[in-house]
Amino acid sequence: MLQELRINDLALISALELDFSSVSAGLIAFTGETGAGKSIILQAVHLLTGGRASATLVRSGREQATVEAAFDISKQPELAALLREYGLASDDDCILRRTITSKGRSRFFINDRLTTARTAADLTENLVNIAGQHDQQMLLRSICHIDFLDGYGGLLEQRQEYSQLYERRRNLLRRLHQLRDQEQHKEQQRDFLSFQLKEIRRAELEPDEEERLMQERERLKFSHTLAELAGSSRQLFREHIHEHLSLIRKKMEQAAELDTGVKELAGRLVSACLEIEDLEGCLAEYIESIPSDQRRIETIADRLAKIRQLQRKYGANVEEVLAFADKVEQELNLLEHVEQEISKLEQEVSKLELTLWDQARQLSTARLQAGERLSQAMQTELKSLSFLRAQFGVSLVPAVSVDGSGLLADGMDRVEFLFSANPGEPLKPLTEVVSGGELSRLMLAMKCLFARQDRVETVILDEIDAGISGEAAGAVARKINELARLHQVFCITHLPQIAAYADAHFLVEKTTTGERTHTAIRCLAQEERAAELARMLGGDKPTEQTLALAQELLERKPRSGQ
Repeated sequence: MLQELRINDLALISALELDFSSVSAGLIAFTGETGAGKSIILQAVHLLTGGRASATLVRSGREQATVEAAFDISKQPELAALLREYGLASDDDCILRRTITSKGRSRFFINDRLTTARTAADLTENLVNIAGQHDQQMLLRSICHIDFLDGYGGLLEQRQEYSQLYERRRNLLRRLHQLRDQEQHKEQQRDFLSFQLKEIRRAELEPDEEERLMQERERLKFSHTLAELAGSSRQLFREHIHEHLSLIRKKMEQAAELDTGVKELAGRLVSACLEIEDLEGCLAEYIESIPSDQRRIETIADRLAKIRQLQRKYGANVEEVLAFADKVEQELNLLEHVEQEISKLEQEVSKLELTLWDQARQLSTARLQAGERLSQAMQTELKSLSFLRAQFGVSLVPAVSVDGSGLLADGMDRVEFLFSANPGEPLKPLTEVVSGGELSRLMLAMKCLFARQDRVETVILDEIDAGISGEAAGAVARKINELARLHQVFCITHLPQIAAYADAHFLVEKTTTGERTHTAIRCLAQEERAAELARMLGGDKPTEQTLALAQELLERKPRSGQ
């Protein structure tokens, strides 16, 4: 049950706090002039359920909008268990909060813990049920009727199991189509892949070969200079250093024999002399290693050209070219076994289709039974909504699938609701014959059926009375009052007959202060309600007769708790 709703800087609302804790099961009505901002309440709750947000919702001149709602879940143990599963448990409360910045970024919090939009949507499915113009539009789309029927019949879980198998079959068929296509062009593809593999393998590439060749090419370019520099250095060694090294060693060895204090220094000098002699040897080896064959440059250029050619075809570098070759080799191996793979997949698809057909038939049988129950239940509901002789039916016909199998992602049925508002007229597709006012009552009847079987405590009805007047308005008011005996019902309405039933009546007003427009919502005292009902009946200047009628509506309508 929704206990509190707080809104800050959302659209035309600067700051708003509403307390609904006194109306556990009952009707809460919101009324006001057209354009006053009644839909903001619905919008705020929709945002908490994971609805799309945008920066335009933030009040002009503000950095952030915030919507927060507190729900009592003490009578919903399943929801409490779900909160514990997500690590969001908090006694008997569930507090939702969403912030939206002026730059369009938003964040969700549940019990003061940051969470995702998906988690918020999953949780609020068990907290609040919203019925508005969107639901009515869904009722006008026959493709959506199967969702209504499966929801009413409790078949959504069964359908989901079927849909998962259907998706698996679709993936297998996609793979099978690919393999059959490969089989059809197998020889041509094998020749092409073999050519690619041979071209790469024949080159005998090595992972670091390109870098080594480029380094060698650079050495060849400067080989003469390198040889001259290294040779000069060695010549200096031989002419000015080498002949003195042995003499230095002997003199320092003699000094160490005469003075033990110089022994360490003598040892270091001897080591240095030996190191210098070794360096001369290394320099000689380097001179020997300097390439001198200038024809090698042409060989390297040819090799690099071959590598670049392969890179243009198969990868940005040698490593990618070699990886491409490995992939081609795997594809060639697969081609060798494609027939066996096709046979294996065909058997798997055939087996899966038998299971799918079995599940589809079970689902179809369950839908037939649910359709009969829904038809009977809707007949009863519609009578209480002044459709005394209206008829409602559910049509199930075999589906037509693109692949000709007769199986669709949701089963083997095409579901369509049928309706006749007038006696003597045959049942026809609801989408073709229903009027605006009839659609509102049909949606309300269906919402009442769903509300009786689900465990959601809070129901929001957004102008579900659209297009209704006269006797039908009274019937709708009584039906909403009946629904409010089992649930906490929020109703945004233009009908005084509905507002008269309210256990709590909130007035939505739009005012201008200075150059800013504000939307404010306040709970009407009992003595104020007659004036608001009179305005709804006769405009801003109601007559005494209108005021009397408004007072009569309040006095003769029982409350939802009675």
